[in-house]
Amino acid sequence: MKIRDSGMPREEVWCSFFNPVETLYRLGFQRGHENVLDIGCGYGTFTVAAAQLTTGVVHALDIEADMVAATASNARSRGLRNVNPIRRDFVAEGTGLPDGSVGYAMLFNILHAEHPESLLREVSRTMRVGGTVAVMHWINSEQTPRGPPLSIRPRPEQCVDWLTATGFGSISPTIDLPPFHFGLFAIRNS
Repeated sequence: MKIRDSGMPREEVWCSFFNPVETLYRLGFQRGHENVLDIGCGYGTFTVAAAQLTTGVVHALDIEADMVAATASNARSRGLRNVNPIRRDFVAEGTGLPDGSVGYAMLFNILHAEHPESLLREVSRTMRVGGTVAVMHWINSEQTPRGPPLSIRPRPEQCVDWLTATGFGSISPTIDLPPFHFGLFAIRNS
């Protein structure tokens, strides 16, 4: 089940918005996490960055075959062997990962889905206690070059409410990720 379209820009435009490694560090990533989960991996921009920073496996899930192929190609071109690109309908089928197997999870530009709490519950299930979930999304502004309609873009306070409701705590303050995004991260409590 495909989530509502986010208006993903072309890869070169998307990549121009971020320094992926710096963004991950700002969103609570710590070098050495065992396993990482990237829900809706897109081109693999953050998958590749995480794979360069961890000794574990980065599970990169997307429903779009071309996005999974792009992620696999980007990982191969950098000689990374710890990326597991998976074409999967994670909304309908879950991630397929075992309980408590992930130390860091990324939900970037995906919480505009119809049921964001369902995605967060599945991520919580896969995470070890004390693991970190990072959320990033387009800011709620007409000035963004892409992104989902403003009416379905989550605001930071909504993300905080969803994280709290799904078992996450120690939620960071909202992090400004210019030019067009915000982020925050939280810890799985129990």
